[in-house]
Amino acid sequence: MSPCLPKSTYNTLIRRSIDLRRLYRHAAASCEPGLRMVLGENAQTLDLLIADLQAQLRACGGKPYEHGSWRGMARRYAAGWLVHTAARHDSAWIRALGHHESALLQAFEQAIAALPAESALVLRRQLPRLRGIHLDMGSLAGSARY
Repeated sequence: MSPCLPKSTYNTLIRRSIDLRRLYRHAAASCEPGLRMVLGENAQTLDLLIADLQAQLRACGGKPYEHGSWRGMARRYAAGWLVHTAARHDSAWIRALGHHESALLQAFEQAIAALPAESALVLRRQLPRLRGIHLDMGSLAGSARY
């Protein structure tokens, strides 16, 4: 068994991941079918990441969060409103999702930097998933400019 992280670290990352997953699903509901599929795949990747973090926390005797934050809900509504006012809805969603995805990746990297190396391995295993989403959003953002 790997070393346990502080429960607050797990739950903070779980909650932020849930918030982003909800934002992806919200965006996917209003995007064109091709983009909807990509955003749905990214939401599924976040499903796996969240499930892994929750399982690790349970294995350490903790109770993982099952819901996102009020702040995440407010961000989701604000993003939806801003996208609604934009001329190109899909491009606006891509920018908003890219911003929030980058913030989640940064939160993981900061948590890894703050932990002892042995404990940080638990989070390092999640980085390939997050970087995969980051690459998707980077590719989409590049094509959305044209």
